[in-house]
Amino acid sequence: MPKARPATREYHPAKVLRAARARKASAKASTVKIPTDAQGVELNFDGRSVKLTNLQKLFWPELGITKRDLIQYYADVAPALLPHLVDRAMVMKRYPNGAAGEFFFMKRAPEPRPSWIELCRIEHSSGNIIDFPMIQDVPSLLWLINLGCIDLNQWYARCDDVDRPDYLHFDLDPVPGANFEKVVEAALLIREALESLKIPCYAKTTGSKGIHVYVPIVRGPTQKQVWGFAKEFAHALAVQAPELLTAVYKVANRPKGRVLVDYNQNSWGRTLASIYSVRPRPRASVSTPVMWSELERGIRIEDFRIDNVPARIHRLGDLWKSMLAKRGRFKLEAYL
Repeated sequence: MPKARPATREYHPAKVLRAARARKASAKASTVKIPTDAQGVELNFDGRSVKLTNLQKLFWPELGITKRDLIQYYADVAPALLPHLVDRAMVMKRYPNGAAGEFFFMKRAPEPRPSWIELCRIEHSSGNIIDFPMIQDVPSLLWLINLGCIDLNQWYARCDDVDRPDYLHFDLDPVPGANFEKVVEAALLIREALESLKIPCYAKTTGSKGIHVYVPIVRGPTQKQVWGFAKEFAHALAVQAPELLTAVYKVANRPKGRVLVDYNQNSWGRTLASIYSVRPRPRASVSTPVMWSELERGIRIEDFRIDNVPARIHRLGDLWKSMLAKRGRFKLEAYL
């Protein structure tokens, strides 16, 4: 069974330390302002120095959005974002030449790197041990984005036990022939089914083409058990709404015009773009939490972008704050 090794850089999973770190990071975030005319800058956070480079490089040339703008966005949303990332391994997806350029995945924390970047050491089934970086505060967030990471992809379980996640999710993706309105309809149907079982759930746009529906769970079941529950639920729901949904994973066998309820992203080692992640899409859209009432009224992916999400968070707060709470989590073990 793959497992976690103790993280380096004085990592400690104690809840008190984690909460204190998140509070400190949030308080610091609002003061970060990156010069608009500099090609590079070095920021100092209580002795932690972060070098930001190539700030004037256009990441979305058609929109005039630079690498500096991307980093400033993440600094602005850090108070809401960081609590969802703390203590989780990060899989890096790097776009050195911007949103339309080539990208590559990177798991192992690159060298050289600042000595204060905390690592999560995870042993894979192959026997390889990989040291993933973790985003624990504002400086580590800005360091990682400076590597050319546009979106953020964190592990589903915290580093103290990477095989036991604290949420499950359904990735709703339109099959060719289905539009976003069908995806919204699918999300509302999934909410109805989950709530009928008294299972709490929260929605966010993917920032790409679909919607993510998340369920906060009490830690205990393994990732494989979480995946098994998600698979069974997805197939059962697809049987009830065959004209709208499909849970067929093989692309060639999926019926056209349906919405895929992708449960397989719950597998060990898989990731989805995190909450508040900017996506490498033409409009620089953001994976944004939404209220169910907004879905009922109707939304578009393009409604939530790098230029307006910070103001939305300032106005509404973190709509997924309940995803972090101890109370109200679904006890999946009762269904296993």
